Amino acid sequence: MAMYESEHTKFMREFLDKHPEELTEQRKGRALWWDKPQDVETTKANAQSLVAQKPYVYQTEV
Repeated sequence: MAMYESEHTKFMREFLDKHPEELTEQRKGRALWWDKPQDVETTKANAQSLVAQKPYVYQTEV
């Protein structure tokens, strides 16, 4: 039994076969925005500096 493959998946598979350089560009973009080294002390300081928020932030009356 054949598995279903969407039109988008087929398109992407064919596109990447024709343009393998796009995988390199994709990795560069990911490294630019997401793959960053994590510092435990900075993460801890950020977590401790959070300010408690009211349950309903748009409420104007106390």
